[in-house]
Amino acid sequence: MVATPSRHHAKDGGGDPTYQGAELKDAEEKMLKSIKQPFSKQHVKISDGNYLWTIAFSTQVQDRPTPPLVLLHGFGGGVALWAQNLDSLSSSGPVYALDLLGFGRSSHTQFSPDPEGAEEQFVTALEAWREKVGLEEMVLLGHNLGGYLSAAYTLKYPHRVKHLLLVEPWGFPARPENPNHGSIPVWIRAMGAVMSPFNPLAGLRLAGPLGPMLLQTIRSDFKQKYSSVFDDNTVSDYIYHLNAQAPSGETAFKNMTIPYGWAKRPMLDRIGQVQADIPISFIYGSRSSIDSDSGYALKLSRPDVEITVIRGAGHYVFADQPDDFNQTILNILARTEQNS
Repeated sequence: MVATPSRHHAKDGGGDPTYQGAELKDAEEKMLKSIKQPFSKQHVKISDGNYLWTIAFSTQVQDRPTPPLVLLHGFGGGVALWAQNLDSLSSSGPVYALDLLGFGRSSHTQFSPDPEGAEEQFVTALEAWREKVGLEEMVLLGHNLGGYLSAAYTLKYPHRVKHLLLVEPWGFPARPENPNHGSIPVWIRAMGAVMSPFNPLAGLRLAGPLGPMLLQTIRSDFKQKYSSVFDDNTVSDYIYHLNAQAPSGETAFKNMTIPYGWAKRPMLDRIGQVQADIPISFIYGSRSSIDSDSGYALKLSRPDVEITVIRGAGHYVFADQPDDFNQTILNILARTEQNS
């Protein structure tokens, strides 16, 4: 079953969410206005009264429908950050993008303080969502934290994943015994010391009305990333409102990390257990601060692992070089369909 798309100015459907940030909703809608393809949007109710905010694109049902592509954003992100990708990606088949549990317009639920428990909640929510939407299997693509959770989901529900796509995934390598402090910028070390009792984005909320201006200053690169679509502060406003909400998923992420962003439960220790018949692809940006060592480390034991490095892109590969990124994904989807 694939959600039937309606025009994107249609009313939000599904559920009666207890959380609904009007400013975030407006900021998201402004982002999504750039999309030409029709799509549906709804709060998909899952378990425990929670819901995941979802936008869905589908083409005409084909004789051999391709497995839907499901997009999971990274830490502090949301569905509208895929604004430069959705038109292109949905040209080959159904696409879903959702806000992870605890982020954006999804339920801001209470997470377990235990890293394994928090990971389990994220994964269980995704499985409940898949069941509710009615997908038998999917091509699962995750960026940053979404990459980590995509891998965790694939380990638990391998028969639901046709292809695992890891875009600049967070949380793969273990923290080195003696991390090279020289490689960590001084300002990050200072921020880490000051902010350690708080959640990673607490500073944005503490800034109050100055938050949007603070974000525009410290992340001015986002305006450039989306400059072909927006010539104002649309993107930074959206990112601000995404992260000005109750810090639910953010708290879970903090509980899953140790200082300077290493994962308490490194995925590289486990990803080798992904079933051999599930293809794994890594996508990195050539200018990213996240190195591609994890992808190559896995490739040593699984030679079929595919690694693509997109030139001129940083950590937000899909926004830095959207055309190259989109073509890379479309090529993978075409191969997935051939192998179905």
